[in-house]
Amino acid sequence: MIEITESFDREKWENFVSSHPEGNVFQTCAMADVYRSTRNYEPVSLAAVEQESGEILAGLQAVIIRDAPGLVGSISSRSIITGGPLYIKGKKGLEAFEKLLEYYEKFLHNRAIYTQIRNHFDTETSKTTLESLGYQYEPHLNYLINLNRPAKEIWGDIHKPRRKGINRAEKIGIKVRKIETRDEVKDCYKVIEETYKNVRLPLADISLLESAYDKLSDSGLIDFYLAILEGEVVGSRVVLKYKGLVHDWYAGSKQEINYVNEAVVWHMLSEYAGKEKVFDFGGAGHPDKPYGVREFKRRFGGEEVNFGRYEKVHDRNKKELLNLGFKAYKKLNLARVF
Repeated sequence: MIEITESFDREKWENFVSSHPEGNVFQTCAMADVYRSTRNYEPVSLAAVEQESGEILAGLQAVIIRDAPGLVGSISSRSIITGGPLYIKGKKGLEAFEKLLEYYEKFLHNRAIYTQIRNHFDTETSKTTLESLGYQYEPHLNYLINLNRPAKEIWGDIHKPRRKGINRAEKIGIKVRKIETRDEVKDCYKVIEETYKNVRLPLADISLLESAYDKLSDSGLIDFYLAILEGEVVGSRVVLKYKGLVHDWYAGSKQEINYVNEAVVWHMLSEYAGKEKVFDFGGAGHPDKPYGVREFKRRFGGEEVNFGRYEKVHDRNKKELLNLGFKAYKKLNLARVF
């Protein structure tokens, strides 16, 4: 018999994620700890367990995100499941997966306007189940770069104009290094915040990155990078690392300085070459919708994949209100970052 529970053995969960072929950092207990310490974030962790053996058959870690406390939070809450749910192969795993999602929706109960599942792997075997539960699929691109080879080979795959940008960054003196103290998380955040304002997107509170530094640094699950020109921070990048996969999480750069992003990405690729397995560019948008960053990522020569996303709206009226609010935010170019 399958039981769905919020109370599970932490070590068993970590072993389940670690041993799962699609296990990723976003489904770890460590990431739930990060979300728990982040302003306006609320983690949701559920496991489907076989009662007789105590074996975890499926697991789901989501995070409910609100843009602010109170009323604003209630009309902006969404639940994001990144790189999950995970389940064991076979009929028993699929059964547990379905029960898990059914329980999840009851558990959610008006706490999120919609759920979005951001896939990190092919979900063909679970697509029918997800669609029967009301989740709608849409394509979403990404680029994956093989790191399990010498830096020279990675360099050879980078398109010529991008290589020129990297060389120019070096010529004008942009230097890239990892942060050395917790205080430098603020420097990282500041330039990311500036970038999000420029593109008119809301950004998580700084407590997300501070919490990630506190919870993930000692175990080597995160790296923070700064790009510096003439003593000034002109760019930053934050990556999550797990089982050889390097996930590009947050990035920012000074709009008026050219080639910063080229310099940081190449620095990371050359540093991880031969040590990690794959660099995950963190998404490249819907293939039929304009997305300027896609071309930047494509020219680093990675493999284009389309694992897509699923979305289910739990409260259609609030979703329409949320969409209107987001359009207004973009139109008015509000400077506030929640």
